[in-house]
Amino acid sequence: MQGGLRYQFARLSIAEKLIVVNVAVFIVFKLTAFLMAMPAWRLEAWLHLPKDFFDFLTQPWSLVTYSFLHGGLWHLFFNMLMLYYVGRIFLNLFGPRRFINVYFLGVILGGAFFLTAYNIFPAFYQSQSPLVGASAGVMAVLIFICTYMPNQEVRVFFFNLKLWYVGAFFVLLDLVTIPMGDNPGGRLAHLGGALLGYLYARGSLQGKDLGAGFSRMLDAVAGLFERKPRKAPMKTVYKKAAPKADHGKAARQRKIDGILDKISKSGYESLTQAEKDFLFKAGKED
Repeated sequence: MQGGLRYQFARLSIAEKLIVVNVAVFIVFKLTAFLMAMPAWRLEAWLHLPKDFFDFLTQPWSLVTYSFLHGGLWHLFFNMLMLYYVGRIFLNLFGPRRFINVYFLGVILGGAFFLTAYNIFPAFYQSQSPLVGASAGVMAVLIFICTYMPNQEVRVFFFNLKLWYVGAFFVLLDLVTIPMGDNPGGRLAHLGGALLGYLYARGSLQGKDLGAGFSRMLDAVAGLFERKPRKAPMKTVYKKAAPKADHGKAARQRKIDGILDKISKSGYESLTQAEKDFLFKAGKED
């Protein structure tokens, strides 16, 4: 059964894997807190993002780990529901690596917005609430797709709305509720994630990957935990095979770029079924 669960988890998309991890963390912390007869926030204190900058310096990992904690069931439910839908749209265009870049850079910038505001602006001094939740990462992915293909329509209840309407609604909602809501820190984190998503999408439209350095850092960290492979026996290398492979890769990339240009101009629905299938397979291979 264990092998089966591992196999099923491996088949999930990166967005679905994040949902599973978030749900698992929520259940483990709530159940442990119940069994130990103690408030859940005590267990979560070393993972949430504190508002005080000097407290943050004692647990810098919290700039990322806060995104795996949630204040309650509804907080978790709405974040994961949004992550599922925006993740599906995103992964039809790009591969899992870019998704990870946008999501976690959004989490980091959202946390930075939270820390900066709570340590600079007097209006936030009295609040003692730490930051928890995946909203900044979810917001980054949402605003990325709203910026990348703003005229693409999605079904919202009984209406078809352009993506940029959806993105603008959530950004305005956060701006309006900062001074009147009970969660100003969370709203600030949303806006940090939104800014990251917007800048990343604008860069992607210009052929730039703003998360390339972040990807290299993740690869370097992952490399520390990889086992060094044994030396393989010497093989004969045929030099003529390389240019052919490179040519095929270049042609594939040109086709992807052409499809993405078509989406940015006319929307995702303008693609033929063959183009959609090709883009979906290309995203899985990246």
